Amino acid sequence: MLGPADEFPIHQVPQPIAWPASSDRNFYDRSYFNAHDRTGEIFLITGIGYYPNLGVKDAFVLINRGGDAQTAVHLSDAIDADRLHQHVGDYRIDVTDPLHSLHISLAETEGIEIDLTFTGLFDALQEMPHLMRTGPKVTLDAQRFAQVGTWQGSIVVDGQEITVDPATWIGTRDRSWGIRPVGEPEPAGRPADPPFEGMWWNYIPMAFDHFQLVLIVQESPDGFRTLNDCSRVWKDGRVEQLGWPRITVHYRSGTRIPAGATIETTAPSGAAVHLEVTSRLAVPIHVGGGYGGDPDWTHGVWKGADFTERRSYSLSDPAVAGRIPFGVIDHVGHAVCREADGTTREGWGLFEHGALGRHDPSGFADWLSVAP
Repeated sequence: MLGPADEFPIHQVPQPIAWPASSDRNFYDRSYFNAHDRTGEIFLITGIGYYPNLGVKDAFVLINRGGDAQTAVHLSDAIDADRLHQHVGDYRIDVTDPLHSLHISLAETEGIEIDLTFTGLFDALQEMPHLMRTGPKVTLDAQRFAQVGTWQGSIVVDGQEITVDPATWIGTRDRSWGIRPVGEPEPAGRPADPPFEGMWWNYIPMAFDHFQLVLIVQESPDGFRTLNDCSRVWKDGRVEQLGWPRITVHYRSGTRIPAGATIETTAPSGAAVHLEVTSRLAVPIHVGGGYGGDPDWTHGVWKGADFTERRSYSLSDPAVAGRIPFGVIDHVGHAVCREADGTTREGWGLFEHGALGRHDPSGFADWLSVAP
């Protein structure tokens, strides 16, 4: 299955680019993006994914207009070999300047249309590899890079055009590839021992005037940290590690939805770096976005050729609200960073958090417990 990419000296194994080195059905190659105007009145999340061993590619657009309503457009089709021209139906990504800028478009589909250009404010940051096991089985083995940037263009929702001005619109993106659960559920086999009891997840990429900060932390139910990566990228390209962040998430009473978080970490010099992060708008990405626990849209599932649909959700609907605590939530993120010398900087980006199942340090004893 040859494609245009095979003309370039980029091969890693003796086979066409379209065939991944791993035969694992869960191999994936995906892009994720978000965009907001800092007000908390709109949040757009979108992405495209390729699943070579399932023969599927798909894309989604998820929009929350700052209230109870959340709208999603889903697109899916058979995979193709031309990875240099990413598209699913009328959804396209054109990489105009690799690792710096790209263009995303969706021709009018079910009342939704987007025409957006992303420009990185700082160099893309390669994150630490991410590995998860359930018992002996590898459930996630992925590499990712992240970047914060500005957006320019327009969004149209049911005939209303929203101008996207790079002076105010900001967002983050990541590219990840490897292995993670995708497509139709696999046969369970023997139950995992020990069983999966949950995970505590924090992902916070933010842009400040002079640097971008990317924090990614995952903990097991007992608080053991299985992933710890906190770095900032300065305008001149320097990458500075910020040690072992101590994170206190401020949950809204009676929920697992955070209002914000306090983060204490250190620069290589040992000087303290203090972050106060707040949420301006919460968007559950497992409600129409296809991430873990979404019953309507799962990445990599074969929907048939040239599939398109639109779905709308009321987040106050008991059937929807009841499952919000069981997935990851993306927030329009605002942050204030205070250095040891008193310098204070304001930042914007993404505050992504999930408290799934038991997490002893947070006081969550099981899947159903909530903050006092």
